[in-house]
Amino acid sequence: MLNCVALMGRLAADPELKETQSGTSVVSFRVACDRSYCKAGQERQTDWINCVAWRSTAEFICKYFRRGQLIALQGSLQTRSYTDKDGNKRKAFEVVADHVHFAESKKDSSNNNTYPARGSADVEADDFEEMPDDDDLPF
Repeated sequence: MLNCVALMGRLAADPELKETQSGTSVVSFRVACDRSYCKAGQERQTDWINCVAWRSTAEFICKYFRRGQLIALQGSLQTRSYTDKDGNKRKAFEVVADHVHFAESKKDSSNNNTYPARGSADVEADDFEEMPDDDDLPF
C-alpha cells in the first residue's frame, strides 16, 4: 500500500505545542495551499489542509515556524472517526507530518509575514561573500 503526501504552503496560524496525558508532544495546524490551476478571469483558489505532527517534529514546528511562513512537509493521510458534542458521528481527514522543511529564506520569512512578490530579486551586496581566487575548487 502507498500513502504519501507532500505539501508546501503557508501556516494559517502560529503553531501551539500541546501534550497528551502521557506527555507526548503534539501540534495541530492548517496549511494554506494554492491550487496549481486557475480558471481565466477568476482568483486562484486555496485549500486549507489540516495537519498534525508528533514528538520532536511537533517541537521543531513550534520552535521555528510562525503564521504566514512557507512550510514544506512530507507525511501520510489519516482518517479518524469521532462523535461530536451533539452526538453526530464525524470523520476527520488530516496529514500526519513526518518530515518538515523550511521552504523560504530566513530573510523572506522574517519580513513581517508578508508574502514576497513573485519574481522579485531583493538582493543586496551584503548577501554575497567573495571567494578566494585559487584553482583548488571543491568540485
